[in-house]
Amino acid sequence: MYTRFFGLNEKPFAITPDPRYLFMSERHGEGLAHLIYGVTEGGGFIQLTGEVGTGKTTLVRSLLGQLPTEVDLALILNPQVTALEFLLSICEELGVELPANKDSTKALVDALNRHLLQAHARGRRTILLVDEAQNLAEDVLEQVRLLTNLETAKQKLLQIILIGQPELRELLAKNSLRQLAQRVTGRYHLEPLSQQEASQYIDHRLKVAGALSAVFDASAKKAVYRLSGGIPRIMNVICDRALLGAYSAETRTVNRAIVKRAATEVSGVTPAGLWRWLLPASAVAALVVAAIMVPPLLSRSDNSNAETVVTRQSVTMTPAETVAAPEPLMQQATGDIEQPAAVAAAPAPVLDELLRNYSGSVDTAMHTLFALWGLNFTTGAGTGCAQAEAHGLSCLFQRGSWNVVQQLDRPAMLTLTDTRGTSHQPVLTAIDGDVAELALGQDRVRVPVAELSEYWFGEFMLLWRPPNGETVALRPGSSGANVLWLRESLAAIDDDLITSGTPANVFDASLEQALMEFQRRNRLKVDGLAGQQTQILINSLLAGENTPKLSGRRQ
Repeated sequence: MYTRFFGLNEKPFAITPDPRYLFMSERHGEGLAHLIYGVTEGGGFIQLTGEVGTGKTTLVRSLLGQLPTEVDLALILNPQVTALEFLLSICEELGVELPANKDSTKALVDALNRHLLQAHARGRRTILLVDEAQNLAEDVLEQVRLLTNLETAKQKLLQIILIGQPELRELLAKNSLRQLAQRVTGRYHLEPLSQQEASQYIDHRLKVAGALSAVFDASAKKAVYRLSGGIPRIMNVICDRALLGAYSAETRTVNRAIVKRAATEVSGVTPAGLWRWLLPASAVAALVVAAIMVPPLLSRSDNSNAETVVTRQSVTMTPAETVAAPEPLMQQATGDIEQPAAVAAAPAPVLDELLRNYSGSVDTAMHTLFALWGLNFTTGAGTGCAQAEAHGLSCLFQRGSWNVVQQLDRPAMLTLTDTRGTSHQPVLTAIDGDVAELALGQDRVRVPVAELSEYWFGEFMLLWRPPNGETVALRPGSSGANVLWLRESLAAIDDDLITSGTPANVFDASLEQALMEFQRRNRLKVDGLAGQQTQILINSLLAGENTPKLSGRRQ
């Protein structure tokens, strides 16, 4: 009705889940990283909670789009079942051969255990993901806990991710479920958008829909944020009604007054009572069901406008594999470009187009990473991390800043999200000042860091070589060959860090002080613990043999 009036190609706040409108805020990036951690690290529970309409389901969809090929997933969307029905649903999701007595809990668990052991032997990992987990009955949650007892001598056979509303946190806080709560290895609560993110959210949805000029003024966007509490689903409802109101009033600019009237119509209460409408979760849920029925996907802003240079090189799987040094970044043309009033120029979506056309998988990225280490990766021969361990390497999955990636100085698989909401895993192979080099399969793409940052929300995975092949954190009281390595490495880096502990392979107070000083100088967390990040930085500074580095290739 109002689309032609505003010069739009479609309704920007429609209820259809169009992936072009995905908005990956910092909070949603952290939440997705939390889920990816649950997929890539074995054992225990991962818990993700958030208020109705904050985008939990969107994150689940993003996760499903980038699962490693060696992962089997059991997705439970209707948890309002009995413990027996819950087990049966898991078996059906995984294609488990059901026992003759399907009414026996023991028979189902035994069948599931056999299936998991067989999958583990084939190098596969199994994930159980339960949505709307706040609806699980206590006896079902107890059965969930018991499933974590399915394990080998070294690792759990089943990784469990629970996703739910804030009530899930209250449920797991019960004393009767303390055994389950103690097994939760990671928790993340998805918050609503900030005021700045809410403004970007509105602008981007309008831009995707074809808007060529500003529609919501600054006061209107602030009012949308204040009246919705930053919950994307409610923002959609208010904004859609506000556009209709502006159309009825024949004004092409939505102001604060129009937004307030729209919110009143949507909520059925006066503006003074809007916060009482927004705060209770049950009221929010009632609004959502009545107003829109289907959760829309979030959108993300894309402000990149830098030019990208692409070269094509062959990536071979031999130890002698090298990559050509980066070519200078192509100079951008200058000149004034006429822009519509009050609207920034649409960015040239060079990197976005490359990502959209890229069909590589996680296995493709692992091939590249292994080649940089002079190794061969074999698709279908187990997980990439398992193959890396066979060569004395280890995987580090982390979410951090660009400075962290530069400091660790290792080629890394990045998770980039294009403007359609699709995630991709290219490999960061080099950093040359403000320019990064990505490997997209056999292509080498040089892109300004500022542009790359528009598509990257901090998730990365890298390979590193732990000392003596053991990935262990070192702390006061530790002993052994790795402690001796730490002491000698600190001394090699700086004479000021020489310690004289006796015996040298024991982590004593003098080594703790030397380590804390090293962490302070290198802007690490000063905790006196040598975790993976500290150990990787030590390796980088010592430039170990056959170690590929972002700053200078193989050393």
